[in-house]
Amino acid sequence: MITPPDVFKSLSDETRARATLLIASLGELCVCELMCALNDSQPKISRHLAQLRSIGMLLDRRQGQWVYYRLNPELPTWVSEMLEVTTQANAEWLQINVSRLQSMEDRPVRAAACC
Repeated sequence: MITPPDVFKSLSDETRARATLLIASLGELCVCELMCALNDSQPKISRHLAQLRSIGMLLDRRQGQWVYYRLNPELPTWVSEMLEVTTQANAEWLQINVSRLQSMEDRPVRAAACC
């Protein structure tokens, strides 16, 4: 069970906060997309994503060479609502990251969802 200290401690880091809010607003993103959006290295991004995954905030899946992250659909309602409100209220704060992602060349193509 995810607790308030888990959530707030994990989101107290700017990289994890930005990654989580980008995923919350844009849906599933791969490590390379987050590297571009956050302008950071693969080891750093992966380490932060692993922390978010370890508390149950994110889920991952592998598709070929790519690892994609998404919000855990079983997050408690209070977490989902908090992320939604925070994302909407901070679009300007995330704009530089969204702009970088939109200008990314050769973004990976997601496979169609199964069944």
